[in-house]
Amino acid sequence: MPPSDFDAGERLVDLVDHLHQVGALTDPRWRDAFLQVPRHLFVPDPVWAEDGSRDDGWMIPVGRDDPYWWENVYADFALPTQVDDGAPAGEDGRGRYTTSSISQPSLVARMLEALTPVDGARVLEIGTATGYNCALLCARLGAENVVTVEVDPVLAERGRAALHAAGWKPTVVCGDGTQGVPAEAPFDRVLATVAAKRVPHAWVRQTRPGGSIITPWGNDYMATALLRLEVGEDGVATGRPIGDAPFMWLRDQRAHGGRWSDFVDFDAKVRTSRTRVDPHAVVEAGGGAEFAVGTSVPGLCRAWFDAEDDSGEATLWLYDTKGAWASVDYVPEVGEYEVEQAGPRDLWEEVEAAVVWWERAGRPERERFGLTVSRDGQHVWLDRPENGVARPFAVAP
Repeated sequence: MPPSDFDAGERLVDLVDHLHQVGALTDPRWRDAFLQVPRHLFVPDPVWAEDGSRDDGWMIPVGRDDPYWWENVYADFALPTQVDDGAPAGEDGRGRYTTSSISQPSLVARMLEALTPVDGARVLEIGTATGYNCALLCARLGAENVVTVEVDPVLAERGRAALHAAGWKPTVVCGDGTQGVPAEAPFDRVLATVAAKRVPHAWVRQTRPGGSIITPWGNDYMATALLRLEVGEDGVATGRPIGDAPFMWLRDQRAHGGRWSDFVDFDAKVRTSRTRVDPHAVVEAGGGAEFAVGTSVPGLCRAWFDAEDDSGEATLWLYDTKGAWASVDYVPEVGEYEVEQAGPRDLWEEVEAAVVWWERAGRPERERFGLTVSRDGQHVWLDRPENGVARPFAVAP
């Protein structure tokens, strides 16, 4: 039961006002849609929260009988709603990894506004999860125009039940979202609420020419960007990053398991060198250098550690999960940094070469890059689609 002072209608209005104030919700039609969808109806029991009593990164379930649940259902941040694909890995029922969540409302609003649908547009949503995002689409476009697909059978049924209980009956399909829903195609818009490393061409094929695809996109190294892709008559989609969009990956495109240290052989014979490239530059989230490195050095992963004292020192670890690794030690006001590498690739040389290319290209910001998705795959370009970014400086893993 909610606390005695909990007023869902008031909390909903407060949330929508907040979304407007932060610039996430500007279209009156989307504002009306948000006001029709009480978020608490789509937050399951339980959600998951870090176990503060043990401070070890594991999560515990928190149900509706806990004030925490009610305090956070209308807060502007994501709430974990599933751990470990529905089978908590801890012997005591605690969870290790978040595998589904109800997304941050401000991010949801920005993505929906980026969709720019006309009235009556047919939309395919990839990733039903709780059903909250789907309900907003239904409120804006009508449930008859919304198809949503979810790979997890439990989540698909839970999302369908929540939608029906709230009064919306879109087409809910349990299946592999990377394949889209060909039986319901074509669509005017495709909206992914999961991140892709490789944008499935099935999404392009199922979008009408002139339609668009909104999806988080990235890889294990760089920050996930929100892409807006326009589909042409030739069945090719092109577009650019339009912001940040931290999401979990499509299940068949997930990051590797394990910790960074699992992929570093600390006893390996190392190769030492020095570099003048500041490691901060290559990990700046959303920066042009990070994007150039992340799209040019295959299989790259990273971990960053600041010194525990006030020295300002830090270490960047790079690895590829196949035996290659590098570390760069940052010391303030030195201008030259020590590098150690081991394994079959010289990872830092690849990173440094990508940074040199980026600098020679005029240090372009991320928004100057773009992506083309065709039947042949996807490729990155700078400024215009015909100016493809080749990888002369990248070595295949």
